[in-house]
Amino acid sequence: MSMQMKDKYNLSKRENIFLAKKTLIANIYYTAKIEGVNITFSQTKTILEGVSVSDLDMDDVQKVLNLRNAWKYTMDKMEKPFNLHFAKRINEFVAYNESIEWGVLRNGNVGISGVDYQPKIPVESEVISEMNEILSIPRVTERALTYMLWAMRNQLFWDGNKRTSIISANKILIENGRGIVSVEEKNLAEFNERLSKFYETNDYNHIIHFLYDKCIFGIDYA
Repeated sequence: MSMQMKDKYNLSKRENIFLAKKTLIANIYYTAKIEGVNITFSQTKTILEGVSVSDLDMDDVQKVLNLRNAWKYTMDKMEKPFNLHFAKRINEFVAYNESIEWGVLRNGNVGISGVDYQPKIPVESEVISEMNEILSIPRVTERALTYMLWAMRNQLFWDGNKRTSIISANKILIENGRGIVSVEEKNLAEFNERLSKFYETNDYNHIIHFLYDKCIFGIDYA
């Protein structure tokens, strides 16, 4: 599976944490957009500042607050190794009050809208084994993007898989000083199209280079 993808950025952990904090509102906004949350950037900012916004769906507000809490957990626990336990904790925050259960592997079938592919019910030992293989990919950016796509396609959890996978990928990038991954609104249509094709084919090449080119950000010094 390894594609020998060079890391785009090489930051110190301190620089990378600074970058993540500086772009946090935008990252939460873009991730909410991936989930189809009907919200503006300024509304997102207002919610994250703790001010209530009228005329917003309460479920959408909950999704934004859940993303904030998941990011806070991730940033607070940057010293902890990323593994299945960490991914479960991220999902616990992301999908809080949203699905049948949160923070546990799904134990029933789910469908993905718009595609024929149906992910199998995850078996914990198999998930850990596949995760370990991905997390041993030597180049960090490739490791993070591969994990993100694999976790999205396998739908490890009942809900919030895309959001959980993006924050998980960012944990891998930030702790190693390799930037952040964020699908900006202008790239969302192409991302969704490539992701649907990836779900059907399991061909990483179709989407991973797009993510590398368009969705990895760092600090560019003059």
